[in-house]
Amino acid sequence: MTEAVEAMTVAPLTLALPEDQALPLVCDSPHSGTVYPADFGAAVAPERLRGGEDTHIDALWDSVPGVGGTLLAATFPRVYIDPNRMLDDIDPELLDAPWPTPLAPGEKTRLGYGLIWRNIDAATPIYDRKLSVAEVQSRIDGYYRPYHAALSSAVEGAYQRFGAVWHLNLHSMPNNAYERLKIQSPRPLADFVLGDRDGSTCEPGLVDLVETELRQMGYTVARNDPYKGVQLIAQIGRPAERRNSLQIEIRRPLYMDEQTRERNHGFAALQRDLRLLTLRIAEYVQQQI
Repeated sequence: MTEAVEAMTVAPLTLALPEDQALPLVCDSPHSGTVYPADFGAAVAPERLRGGEDTHIDALWDSVPGVGGTLLAATFPRVYIDPNRMLDDIDPELLDAPWPTPLAPGEKTRLGYGLIWRNIDAATPIYDRKLSVAEVQSRIDGYYRPYHAALSSAVEGAYQRFGAVWHLNLHSMPNNAYERLKIQSPRPLADFVLGDRDGSTCEPGLVDLVETELRQMGYTVARNDPYKGVQLIAQIGRPAERRNSLQIEIRRPLYMDEQTRERNHGFAALQRDLRLLTLRIAEYVQQQI
């Protein structure tokens, strides 16, 4: 079994800058981190914790810098702290004392998947203790804020230079996504889910391009079902200002074994297809500027 790395002093993110002529294309993988901080204090076996990872997503999209884009990836796991959640999206039941500011936990937090995950699945709590306010604040300051600062710098730098930006928020999804989200769907989970919060965060040209290219490659594609996109694209995506943000989810069995986290026989083919898709996206962005 692939083992996650545990370390005390690892940078919270990696940042790959454009290798070619820079484009206003910024891509981030907030959930592919595999470095588990030593102060986690989870009561769950490491291999169970890994079920929350979007493992290998940063590797699948490694061609982004080569076409002029920026690629940012978290090194820490989202079960420790999730950079794709709001800072007030905390379950107060996890804490051993009141949080110093008002909280606004969302529906996914009720299911156990907020800023700090409460459980790894419906039946398995991550902790056998309450978390202190201080340790949650330490996670925010040491991991969440640096990630958001780096992403904001990349997005705003591109926008200031080009007057426009296209942001891709990169994820993978478990094969039982509907079940995990307590959704009864008449359709099987698509290979790719494109989330633009029902058309509010990205201009339609890019979404149409990505869907068309993927379908021509033979993949099934859905929009906003079951993932519409959460904090990152909601903050960044304002198409009327030429600030575009699109979430892309990939069904995990296409490229890895969900139990072992090992790359499967489909990884290389999917990576090749995403390299072609990345090139098409870069060409599109170049045409828009």
